[in-house]
Amino acid sequence: MLKYFLKPLDRYVLAEFWKIFIVTALGFPVLVVVIDLVDNLEKYLSKDIPRANIALSYFYWLPESMFMVLPAAVLFATVFSVGALTRHSEITAAKASGISFHRIIRPIILGAFFAACIDGVLGETMPITNRKRADLLEEARFRLDSLRFNFAFAAEQGRVYKAGILDRVEGTIEQLQIERKGKGPDYPTYMLSARGAKFTKSAWALDSGALHIIPDSTRDVTITFEKAVDWRFTERPLDLMAKPRSPQEMRYSELTRFITALERSGANANVLRVERMLKIAIPITCIVIALFGAPLATSTQRGGAAWGVGISLAVTVIFLILVQLTKAIGSKGVIPAEVAAWIPNALFGVIGFILLARVRT
Repeated sequence: MLKYFLKPLDRYVLAEFWKIFIVTALGFPVLVVVIDLVDNLEKYLSKDIPRANIALSYFYWLPESMFMVLPAAVLFATVFSVGALTRHSEITAAKASGISFHRIIRPIILGAFFAACIDGVLGETMPITNRKRADLLEEARFRLDSLRFNFAFAAEQGRVYKAGILDRVEGTIEQLQIERKGKGPDYPTYMLSARGAKFTKSAWALDSGALHIIPDSTRDVTITFEKAVDWRFTERPLDLMAKPRSPQEMRYSELTRFITALERSGANANVLRVERMLKIAIPITCIVIALFGAPLATSTQRGGAAWGVGISLAVTVIFLILVQLTKAIGSKGVIPAEVAAWIPNALFGVIGFILLARVRT
């Protein structure tokens, strides 16, 4: 359908960009998979994990490995496609025909926009596939400790459990809170607090607490109880001893609910706030990096594949270092967590616009 909206030059440039992008976007994750498999195959086999499960786990790992790679794939595709046009004097010929450099790279920006959309979808898909991978590799092994103190546990259906003391052996919890974010009167928010709880065969029996039902911002219906059973609280004590889900195992909405629950309990959620914003910032990087890479590919007369690989790898490493640096700064509260996630994009965007302004059109 795009051929009806794109001119022949646009289709030619976009095709060159897309070929390199697909090879890079698939090639890097495959390389990462091979390296990880070589490092961990012996460990997986020692756990008696079936080979079919190992193979399927790496298939489920592709969305996560591609999520961070797509901006780099866009950069490689931009640098190599623009570099090839420059070396073959095609950009010079286009300029001689009255076509500006900004007009030439318009299809590349379009391709970067589609890459950003794909990356956004991958960001929401990888929590699901990561959970399936963890199940296949039996990563959710339960800790052998008998006690766990002051923790939050993100469960299904948006429920978050906060416990003072969990005794795995006795199957009891002291100082339990359960929160669920609602959507309105038909699906209200509620917060349950109980002095304690004990696990039965299939659910938890709660002792001395109160249930606050909040249909909207103006109402709070409170129900107190001496004894109750929460039939939706089906996680076993061993389940609650398991390591909490990482940000990569939670979708944007799940992560938002978890952050809200942590902040209500007084915990510091800056690290998670940065991770949540990166779910948006990383896909947008695809567009920013294309604006940065296109003029950079014409800023030297060296040319050649070695130059393209070198400059792409250098920029990718610098960008990843910046992401890790700003994550650390944001997690410490030096600057707002949400702002920290956008610093690499802002920096590369400013440099990209400066380079675009200096390119001869």
